[in-house]
Amino acid sequence: MKTKNFLISGIAGGIVDFFLGWIFYGMLFKDSFPQPEESSNAMVMIFLGCITFGLFMAYIYTKWAHISTAVTGAKTGAIIGFFIALSMNFFDLAMTTDASIQTAALDVGIGIVMGAIIGAVIGVINGKLG
Repeated sequence: MKTKNFLISGIAGGIVDFFLGWIFYGMLFKDSFPQPEESSNAMVMIFLGCITFGLFMAYIYTKWAHISTAVTGAKTGAIIGFFIALSMNFFDLAMTTDASIQTAALDVGIGIVMGAIIGAVIGVINGKLG
């Protein structure tokens, strides 16, 4: 595995994840999802979660799948986004009383789109870095 590719593409993917989350959850669908508390600690934790997800995808792309194009990255990212979002929403539906199937379905759709975009970015960066 190329450590440089993993770190650069993973951090870039995490930053893209953070901004896409802000667009989808903080702007476009803010009425459908609970908003984080207005504290710097919450935003730091969200940012760290996004970086972790970016590194997770970059690890898969660089270590196992050797993905280095936008198209392959987007396809793989969409699949990863689907399974991660579906898994998390099943847990959410089981553990909270205010979760709904409609919101879970919307979140899975958002997860697919975000995963595809993040995956494309990571794939392109891996391709550029060689």
